[in-house]
Amino acid sequence: MMKKQNRRRILLFGVFIFFMSSNVFAHGASDIDSGATAWMITSTALVLLMVPGLAMFYGGLVRTKNVLGTMMHSFAAMGIMSVLWIIVGYSMCFGPNVLGGWFGWNSDYVFLAGIDTVIMDGGVPEYVFSMFQGKFAIITPALIAGAFAERVKFKGYMFFIALWGILVYNPLCHWVWAEDGFLFNLGANGAIDFAGGTVVHISAGISGLVAALYLGARRGYPKTAIEPNNLVMTMIGGGLLWVGWFGFNAGSSISSGLSTAQALTATQVAAAAGAMGWIVIEGIHQGKATALGFISGILAGLVAVTPAAGVVQPFGALILGFLASGVCYIFIILKNKFGYDDSLDAFGVHGIGGIIGAIFLTFFIRKSWMEEAAALADGSWTLMQQLGVQVAAVLIAVTYAAIVTYVLLIIVSKTVGLRSSKASEMAGLDSSYHGEHGYGMLNPN
Repeated sequence: MMKKQNRRRILLFGVFIFFMSSNVFAHGASDIDSGATAWMITSTALVLLMVPGLAMFYGGLVRTKNVLGTMMHSFAAMGIMSVLWIIVGYSMCFGPNVLGGWFGWNSDYVFLAGIDTVIMDGGVPEYVFSMFQGKFAIITPALIAGAFAERVKFKGYMFFIALWGILVYNPLCHWVWAEDGFLFNLGANGAIDFAGGTVVHISAGISGLVAALYLGARRGYPKTAIEPNNLVMTMIGGGLLWVGWFGFNAGSSISSGLSTAQALTATQVAAAAGAMGWIVIEGIHQGKATALGFISGILAGLVAVTPAAGVVQPFGALILGFLASGVCYIFIILKNKFGYDDSLDAFGVHGIGGIIGAIFLTFFIRKSWMEEAAALADGSWTLMQQLGVQVAAVLIAVTYAAIVTYVLLIIVSKTVGLRSSKASEMAGLDSSYHGEHGYGMLNPN
């Protein structure tokens, strides 16, 4: 009998020790939400995956002699923008207002020196948040390269994206996503840009259009047929972008919960709707559905839902995907009629898709979000008022990106040079600037 009682006491004591130790450990780690942190690390990797995905997407669309040079535009951004982000980018984007709120600045953020042990309110280490946001700073200037593919000097491109990141991306990021950014605080609940419709896609698309117009068309365009070298690679790249976009959008919740699930669902729905919308339009307009059209539709849907992913329900994402595919298709047709050389449709897909998403999301905002906005406005907040905020944010982003990009293009062109010489362009970017050939051919076409 005594043995049984002793065993029971030992068992109870063991259970007590277990729960006590669990509570101690839980208390020691209570500042960190391991689930949210794990998801944010995964999202960071997914967004980085989009950069080689973009390289493959763009690389397959250019001529054989330019495939490596075009892919290098994306990969080079991974290096130069990461370095700039660590030195000044994070501080300019998320530091307190300076110079009237043009950008932010916090000396503790320079070289990320002051965030070594900082855990944010959501339970995520600030290192993780910083690295996640840094991936957006990488892919945005890489998107611009699609507008002037096959005709820029590599050195000039490097200087351009470095200046563009500092003077265009960082201020826009601060205005929209920093807590004291003026677009973040515009209206009852700020301009809605959940994952970068304004900061990423509109700024890149508009800047790409300005660059394409400033630099002029590729030699021979549009009289000479310019065919993609590898649509298989383009499709794989597009598929990687779709996968990575789950980190891009769902990761922007900076949590692992309901808002994450909402954004993830909206992303999938909009991508599928964009793809189906595009091939239906192609089938009607051209009599056949193309692989490039399918991938273009995916991207149009993904771009449009990017600013909206956190506020719309699946039906709204569906409509945005269909709408973006149709409008982007029209603008690509218009490009061909007007004759400007947006080589890989950076403006036609990212610029237009971003504008569509940023403005038309207003009509599909979930009721709970509007109720919260109304509460912050001390009474009422209407969809038309939010629409005004969205339109204002788009116009500000378009105007600022266009003007500063134009100035930077002039500066880079007059100093290190940006437009390729005729001889370099005819020989191809691969040979002229990298001394290599993508497919081992001596005389690629």
